[in-house]
Amino acid sequence: MIQRAQYMERLKAYKDNKLIKVITGLRRCGKSTMLQLFKQDLLASGVASNHIVEINFELMAFDHIREYHDFYELVRPMIPKEGKCYLLLDEIQQVAHWEKAVNSLNIESDIDVDIYITGSNAHLLSSDISTLLTGRYVEIKMLPLSFKEFLSFNHLPAEFSVEDKFQQYLKYGSLPAVATLPQEDVTVNEFLRGIFNTVIVKDIVARTKSKNVELLEKVVRYVISNTGNMISYNKISGFINAQSRGESIKSSTIASYIDALEKAYIVYQASRFDIKGKEQLKTLSKFYVTDTGIRNMLSGYSDGDMGYVLETVVYFELLRRGYQVFIGKWYDSEVDFLAIRQNTRKYYQVTLSMADERVKEREIGPLAAIPDNYEKTILSMDKTYITDHEGILFRNIIDFLLSD
Repeated sequence: MIQRAQYMERLKAYKDNKLIKVITGLRRCGKSTMLQLFKQDLLASGVASNHIVEINFELMAFDHIREYHDFYELVRPMIPKEGKCYLLLDEIQQVAHWEKAVNSLNIESDIDVDIYITGSNAHLLSSDISTLLTGRYVEIKMLPLSFKEFLSFNHLPAEFSVEDKFQQYLKYGSLPAVATLPQEDVTVNEFLRGIFNTVIVKDIVARTKSKNVELLEKVVRYVISNTGNMISYNKISGFINAQSRGESIKSSTIASYIDALEKAYIVYQASRFDIKGKEQLKTLSKFYVTDTGIRNMLSGYSDGDMGYVLETVVYFELLRRGYQVFIGKWYDSEVDFLAIRQNTRKYYQVTLSMADERVKEREIGPLAAIPDNYEKTILSMDKTYITDHEGILFRNIIDFLLSD
């Protein structure tokens, strides 16, 4: 099992307090493995095995536990009467109203528990649950492997250069299990199709009560084909209706489907931010598919897609580094990413190459127009580039991904 140091550090930072640790993220992104790694760390630190209660609610052994009373009656007798007990509860969203039982276990005075749970759908922390657990939980959002983590698997041939490995990362994606598969289209795509279908059926159709799987996939394909472009629910519904001979799809229906895809962590939304007005804008957004492998499995992959895939990789890398990520708007021009963390902000443009003078002018222009002193960077695949152009940095994308 690969160490995910970023997430382990966060779990250990919250260890032994009364906050419920909630790990969320796309299916197969490594949440269950993270709990296993944390369990190993607990045992290595001297915690007795009978003081660790571990349940995966997707296992058949616990298939009958689908309601919070049954969950409570199962877990409560497993908790030792003396000493701290660590509850590791995997895919807990399978249990209806799980939060009532977890909240009770967390506050009961005659037991001492430290609770860690995972879930593959953001409905896990709906408004009702958040209200019940207010001030008692912390969410840790897990993403698939960064490129640096991907390299640590060391599963590719030794003769592969870093650039070769990066091409594999772009094409087949960053889900941990994919890195252990034979790196061939048929095998990887079958695996990714299975994950995508599971997400659609278990995390979306079952919760939205919608049976229109075909429409859901059309929405995802539209998002993929418009990576890097501003889109709206009206645009999506208009496009799908133009392609359909059947019933007209309303923009409100598209909005609910996009919301479901976001809650299943298949897509992330990047809103626009007015740099001059210093406010987030509510109209038009960009959407990015969480894993480039799933993106390529659904839409195919060609050299013409490279720029969009690179933009997707940079977007999620910025999220991993703890930034809020927006699309920057400066009057009529656009900056690919405005990354904000506390009182710091950084601007990024992402392009395949700066060799063409017209591309260079296009990428430099929006950054040069912004009259502040925050760091401005253009990321590309170029290996030889200008290091400084009127305060604008030029960096290779691989170097950026491997930097601290």
